[in-house]
This record gives sequence, C-alpha cells and structure tokens, in this order.
Amino acid sequence: MSELDVIQGFFEKEQKEKIDKYRILNEAVVKGQILFTGSSLMEQFPINELLMTEKMDYIIYNRGVGGFTTDDMLENMDVQVFDTEPSKIFINIGTNDISNPSISFEEALTHTITNYEKILVQIKEKLPETQVYMMAYYPVKEDAPLPEGEWGRTMFKNRNNTNIPIANEEVKKLADKFGYTYIDVNNGLTDVNGNLKEEYTIEGVHMYANAYRCVLENLKQYL
Repeated sequence: MSELDVIQGFFEKEQKEKIDKYRILNEAVVKGQILFTGSSLMEQFPINELLMTEKMDYIIYNRGVGGFTTDDMLENMDVQVFDTEPSKIFINIGTNDISNPSISFEEALTHTITNYEKILVQIKEKLPETQVYMMAYYPVKEDAPLPEGEWGRTMFKNRNNTNIPIANEEVKKLADKFGYTYIDVNNGLTDVNGNLKEEYTIEGVHMYANAYRCVLENLKQYL
C-alpha cells in the first residue's frame, strides 16, 4: 500500500467518524431551525461563534464534512440534510468535485452540476416547504505559496478565479430552475486582482474566521 493510499484511508476514516458523530448529534436537534451543509468550506465556517459575537439569536446546525464531494453528500443525505428537518438550508458543495485534477474543468463541472441537481431533487421531494439557499463558490488566492505534494501542484488546475465564476453561473441557473435562492457571498473577499485576500486565507483555498465574518455579513439578510 502506497503512502497516498494510507493517507486517503485515514482521511476516509475521519470522514466516517464525523458522519457518525453528526448522526448522534441529530438525535437531539431542535427541528425547524437553520442548517449549514456541504464540504470543508462549510464545516470550517465558525458560524456559532460569529453569531455569539454579533449577538444574533439563531440556532444553526453545521453539517459540513471536509473533503466531501457531491457523490459523498448523496450518500449521506439523511445525516447532512434530512435528520435536522430544517426550515432553511444553506449549501456549499461541489468545490472538491471541480478541483479534480485528473479530468478537465468542463467534465468536472458537468459532474458537479448533475449531482447537485440530484441533491436538490431529493430536498424538493422530502422538504418541499424548506427554503434553500445555494452559496457561491469562494474565490481562491492563486499566487499563494503552494503546499508540498500532489495537492499543491494541482490545486489551482481547475479551481481558479477564471473557472469559479463559470461554476457559480451554473449554480445560479440550477437555483433558478428549482425556485431556490442563489447567494453571491463573495462581496468583500477579493483584492484588486480578484484573488482571495491574503489576510483571509490559510493556503489559498481555505479561509480564516475574518473571511467568514465577511461572508456572514453577506448572508445576514437571508437568516
């Protein structure tokens, strides 16, 4: 077994443990509240700390899972969506699909949108009264120092500031098709060159709490 296989196995084990923890947490949730769900960019959103700081009185459950793709979410819809029976859902899923360096951006985007639509079909069928908000994918900082290894070498191959607006336009079209709301949450996140601001990002993709403060400002009217 290669080192990459070992790392992947550890990562998948960690994801499974996270889903198991969420499943137990879901047994005690207050139904009809707000749900944040998706991949790492949602999981790392420190929404409840920011709500306390802002003195905002909302119950928000975060069911993001780092590394998840749309395929993963389709396999875990009960835990990530349905168990909480939310009145509002905010979704950020698909950036890991788009980032796949082994296929073209066009292929990756087609796969993402096809699966995203399957996710929305299930939500529409099982939660017809729930308000759904589909968040724009965040910009990246393409000139950030690259991490070592394969991920660093390929991280901006498909997921870059040329392709992200194209993907966001497809997400917006999908939202319109289902009668859901697309939110451009990116106002204030970029520098003059269109990159994610240096002070907002950990390694060019994931974000610090100061960036999420900005995102929360863009979300407030929808909570």
